[in-house]
Amino acid sequence: MKFYYSQNLSHFTNVLHAFTTKESGNLAFHVGDNPQMVEKNHELLAHDLGYEKEKLVYMKQIHSDLVHVVTDEDFSTPPTCDALVTNKKGIPLMVMVADCSPVLLYDAKQKVVAAVHAGRAGAFQNILKNTLTIMKQEFGSKSEDIYATIGASIGVCCYEVGAEIEKEAKALGFEYAMQKREGRFYLDVNAILKNQLLVCGVENIDILELCTSCNKEKLFSYRGEKQTGRFAGIIMLG
Repeated sequence: MKFYYSQNLSHFTNVLHAFTTKESGNLAFHVGDNPQMVEKNHELLAHDLGYEKEKLVYMKQIHSDLVHVVTDEDFSTPPTCDALVTNKKGIPLMVMVADCSPVLLYDAKQKVVAAVHAGRAGAFQNILKNTLTIMKQEFGSKSEDIYATIGASIGVCCYEVGAEIEKEAKALGFEYAMQKREGRFYLDVNAILKNQLLVCGVENIDILELCTSCNKEKLFSYRGEKQTGRFAGIIMLG
């Protein structure tokens, strides 16, 4: 299982996409690994998927609702944000995760792609709505033309949260995403993300039901491992 793919996006021959696993190694420079090893992992990944490493744009992710439109950035200058959008061909966009939900978006009409980092904070701030708004304002995208894929992330089976988070979720109207089991609270982030996409009019939604914490042997999980690397979702217009 070196990579896994979206059923939604696999239909489009002009879109390169993939989700990596532990087999591709850690792709993040900020988690204590030897930077040369991380660089090597990126080189191998670019070779395996068939893109130019120096054209890859990833993010300094800060659990925000900030969206960045990619123009001429390269591998050495990651923008500080939690979503990337572009209509430029040959520029791979990357979101790195280790429990948060990696979301890939593709507008099949206007030929626009996006990579979104959507954990609990991003879901609570509705980063997906912000990303879709930017796609519509900047590129003329329409919701009915957008295909969304939510990659592997921590599931409601494992994502225990405290009473304060449960209270915040209810205040935001996310009661439907909360579970209580044996006096403990569990949050279903993907249920929130799916609902937010639907509210925005996006109906082509593919959710890869794979819990990172349950599958630590295949995927990086911060909750499951604490000190860990990052796997990634990648999307590029060809």
